[in-house]
Amino acid sequence: MAEVIISGGVTVYPREIEEVLLRHAGISQAAVIGVPDERVGEAVKAIVVPAPGARLSEAEVIAFAASQLAGDQKPQSVEFVAELP
Repeated sequence: MAEVIISGGVTVYPREIEEVLLRHAGISQAAVIGVPDERVGEAVKAIVVPAPGARLSEAEVIAFAASQLAGDQKPQSVEFVAELP
């Protein structure tokens, strides 16, 4: 995985975002990647493993991140998976 994401000319560090996401009680694991975006070059995407019994929505995860991160750092999309490789 890349150590930085360049989104709209701003350097974003995935590890910082992952650390914030892991503070959410409903998230057991998280990975953040940059995905191609025509408008900003790379958009921030979170890949999340929900904690057992947690029921999360994409909007909830994005709102949680936005409440603790700068606008350029918040994920633009969230993918839920059963486990991370």
